[in-house]
Amino acid sequence: MNTDPYMAAAIEEARKGLTEGGIPIGSVLVKNDEIIGRGHNRRVQDGDPITHAEIDCLRNAGRVGSYRDCVLYSTLMPCYLCSGAAVQFEIPKVVVGESETFPGAPEFMRSHGIEVVDLGLDECKDLMRQFIAANPQLWNEDIGEL
Repeated sequence: MNTDPYMAAAIEEARKGLTEGGIPIGSVLVKNDEIIGRGHNRRVQDGDPITHAEIDCLRNAGRVGSYRDCVLYSTLMPCYLCSGAAVQFEIPKVVVGESETFPGAPEFMRSHGIEVVDLGLDECKDLMRQFIAANPQLWNEDIGEL
């Protein structure tokens, strides 16, 4: 069971996306122990291939000046697009729920000095496994494997 309140908020975002008919990936941005941005994968809902959870979260946070004292939480290991955003904004730490269903780009982030923490949460794995089993074509589209 996850006891991290920020990851719990990211999971809440993932579940919100799922109820909207989207892909259940959620993200929050934390600064000074406060959530300043929330988001979830909105590719399906918006018809926008770029609206991954982390991108939605950063957009919703808006301009925050420096991101160097922020932590980005995501229920799933960020892909290269989202990892690139973390690198671009010099976010020093990314905490993820899991990387088993999608390996993402942790080494890319680490090679740019980002601390990557993979919690390996069963709750996140189960959420993604159930979604992938029910929606394989949509998932393959999301990860570019169609």
